Amino acid sequence: MKKLFGIFIIALSLFACQDEDRKELMSQPEVEKVPDSIQVLKGDFVYGTDAAVIRGGNFVYGVSMDSMAKVLAKKVAPLKSNDFQMIPVTVKAKVIPNLDRDGWEEVIEIREIIEVPETGKVSDTINKK
Repeated sequence: MKKLFGIFIIALSLFACQDEDRKELMSQPEVEKVPDSIQVLKGDFVYGTDAAVIRGGNFVYGVSMDSMAKVLAKKVAPLKSNDFQMIPVTVKAKVIPNLDRDGWEEVIEIREIIEVPETGKVSDTINKK
């Protein structure tokens, strides 16, 4: 009887230790969900020789002058009547902190050009909201 009781105690302690390990695995902290940094931005685009800006209803971002920004600049070039005309565009872009600290606190990297207006749809006036 003492041997049976001893085996029962040993088996119980082995199973009890296994449950503690499982509880640690099961109770891992929840990971905070971070919103996607790639956003669809709809706003007015203007560019100069070495800088570009996109302005929306509640944001203004500098644009990182990479290859996609240059492609967008070429697409809107025929639509501009002067160097300071803003052209409405829709792009997918990633908002990142400006490492150069020149001008804007945050800049965008354009990932995809979604929409550029046709020639007849661009007006010379600024709409006040």
